[in-house]
Amino acid sequence: MPYVDGYVIPIPRKNLRAYRRMATVAGKVWRKHGALQFMECVGDDLKVKMVAAFPRIAKAKRGETVLFSWIVYKSRADRDRVNARVMKDPRIVAMMNQKPVFDMKRMAFGGFKVLVKG
Repeated sequence: MPYVDGYVIPIPRKNLRAYRRMATVAGKVWRKHGALQFMECVGDDLKVKMVAAFPRIAKAKRGETVLFSWIVYKSRADRDRVNARVMKDPRIVAMMNQKPVFDMKRMAFGGFKVLVKG
């Protein structure tokens, strides 16, 4: 069964262009090392009522939006193998040494077992 890493990231709107460049490279790296899918989505229709909206959950500040992102792997074991290789890839190492375009302490992350696959 596939395994998914999921992310919710509040980010200043002014940093979206820089994030897109970074995510484009990251997506290529993850796919090269075996990820099945790499998806980065930026908030669009976030003014919802009757449920907890992503900006509120992510504690987005004025001038920020929310990214909803995920990476799909063959399995959890495959995810662990892929991520170990990704973290050693020089392109990712270089990114990690740059000034961040969002506050890493406010990023939500987790690994998920697939419950239903449609």
